[in-house]
Amino acid sequence: LCAAHWGELTAASEFRCPRLLVVVQEWVAYIKKQTSCPCVAVNSHSRESIKELLNAVQTRIKEIKNGENNCTATALLVGIPNVGKSAIVNAMHQIGRIAAAEKGKLKHAIVSSHPGETRDISGYKVASHPNIYVLDTPGVLSPRFANDGSGPRLALTGAIKDSLLEEYDIVQFLLAIVNSGKEYRKWEKLNKAGDTFSCGKTITSRGHNNEGQYASDHTQDFVVKVVRQVLFETVSCFNGDLGQVDELRRLIGHQLVNLQEVFKVSTESSEDMCKPIAMKLLNLYRTGRLGHYTLEHVPDVRQEVVA
Repeated sequence: LCAAHWGELTAASEFRCPRLLVVVQEWVAYIKKQTSCPCVAVNSHSRESIKELLNAVQTRIKEIKNGENNCTATALLVGIPNVGKSAIVNAMHQIGRIAAAEKGKLKHAIVSSHPGETRDISGYKVASHPNIYVLDTPGVLSPRFANDGSGPRLALTGAIKDSLLEEYDIVQFLLAIVNSGKEYRKWEKLNKAGDTFSCGKTITSRGHNNEGQYASDHTQDFVVKVVRQVLFETVSCFNGDLGQVDELRRLIGHQLVNLQEVFKVSTESSEDMCKPIAMKLLNLYRTGRLGHYTLEHVPDVRQEVVA
């Protein structure tokens, strides 16, 4: 069974974005064509999605066991680091145990936003009739990147430690994706509020001194709003050619300067400011606060045949 959790392909853990849903469906169709296995796109935060996965596993087990219900089967959950394997097994375990009306304290796999937290293989019962156990395993990854684009993509999704690449390279890659996509266009309405930013002007904060709001906390809604606003206006006002690497880098440099003020990063050199800005932007990206993005497009089967 190929259960695709799309953390490695997108920044989103949910399929609420219509465009993202289309891309996920395209990937599912592509994988089904390339393999003989069933493929299910999984959102570990959706009960319906987990139930679909459980049903797919149960159906496959019954096929293997010739419809027998009084049997025991074990499924192995494998994948690259930090794509939600433990979150999936927890959700399957919880729903499966509740459905089976079994008593006792539920075990929980360790879930973390950092890669490498799962160190041992652990088993969890996820269904009865037939009895099905799922083994949660540590993430596995090739010791070498397949191509030059693999490293930044893996770093963006958190599959490898951020320290393995330069923070400036990671944030450049992220902003290149934002600037080259269409997601930022959804933030145009933020400018009509007349809050905080305008092209070519210094960022000012207005109305952000309410109780419970801290400008140093980049996860606050009003800070995220300004970040989106800055990204929208800097791209919209840019008169260079984003298809040219030097021009794209010039835009990214301008964005980093403005985001330094938004994130309240006080440093003396551009190198010093990059790391805290990168960490905050990556956090917003990985939690979906900067929108939904696909890091890898479905291969063109026709081109593969020609090659």
